[in-house]
Amino acid sequence: VQLQASGGGSVQAGETLRLSCAASGQIFLTSAMGWFRQAPGKEREFVAAIKWSGGMTYYTDSVKGRFAISRDNAKNTVYLQMNSLKPEDTAVYYCAARRSATSDSFNYSNMKTYAYWGQGTQVTVSS
Repeated sequence: VQLQASGGGSVQAGETLRLSCAASGQIFLTSAMGWFRQAPGKEREFVAAIKWSGGMTYYTDSVKGRFAISRDNAKNTVYLQMNSLKPEDTAVYYCAARRSATSDSFNYSNMKTYAYWGQGTQVTVSS
């Protein structure tokens, strides 16, 4: 499975960005897609996830109401719409794919359940 992330950039606080992550290869091996981010000097953290089937979504509290994850199954692409961006959203954003064999008992925020990772895309929000 190959993942290609795009859409990052530099914006002012309050503006919007939309990230895209195109998946290719043996996508049937995956059950969900997630976005994670890593700010300078900090650990990588979960942002949002979505199931390919059914479209159930999961968010970390700090982005609820501002970010929206969606998917286009026909294009094998997942999006992260980021509204009302804040300087603390500045980070490298990574998309990842979770193995189909992973039990739902594991939280979708668990980074270890994601087997495939794309390259990061930088998001910079200035005040």
